[in-house]
Amino acid sequence: MKKIVVLTGAGISAESGIKTFRDSGGLWEEHDVMDVASIDGWHRNKELVLNFYNERRKQLATVVPNAAHKALAELETAYEVIIVTQNVDDLHERGGSTNIIHLHGELKKVRSVVHDQLIYDRDKDIQLGDTCEKGTQLRPHIVWFGEAVPMLEQAAIAVSEADIILVVGTSMQVYPAASLVGYAPPFCPVYYIDPYPTINYELGSRKNLTIMEEKATVGVPKVLEELMKNEK
Repeated sequence: MKKIVVLTGAGISAESGIKTFRDSGGLWEEHDVMDVASIDGWHRNKELVLNFYNERRKQLATVVPNAAHKALAELETAYEVIIVTQNVDDLHERGGSTNIIHLHGELKKVRSVVHDQLIYDRDKDIQLGDTCEKGTQLRPHIVWFGEAVPMLEQAAIAVSEADIILVVGTSMQVYPAASLVGYAPPFCPVYYIDPYPTINYELGSRKNLTIMEEKATVGVPKVLEELMKNEK
């Protein structure tokens, strides 16, 4: 069974109603992104950061997976599919995909500020004073600006073993995630689906690149149809 690795970004979630700071001049829900999505912001004002992610978690409960999420899940009927996402929502899971690498963490999980390995599922708010089993403060399980990306190596390995790459709803400007296409085998077909595609160095050097200037909900089902036809 051929392996498809799908790199997804904010664009696929935006079509379900999740806002992205890159569409609003560096503001995210009226906050400067560095105040709520950086390790320095956390150290400056923990309560602000906790409240921000509490609100994001509540919003997540009001949105649903869209046609692009569902189409990616349908690919699993004919391919081995690995989703590598920069998104922290659970829309891929709810859309039916079963193998997902979250590069930037997960909104519905929390972890200890001291013991990184202590990670917990969490649907309710996090408050100052909420602690892990070892007594240290809990924080969102999110990779902020200024922090390492622990899942990057696992994602790079997956890309290096891919037969086909899909890039969906990402500007391909945020590194190190944007560098992942560079790990793909030289002649691996790459489909780039985005209404405003940006060709970075890694994409520009691909020998088998197909660009689809479409929203995810339009472009992904089209690619699904083509890929499923190829496997019949």
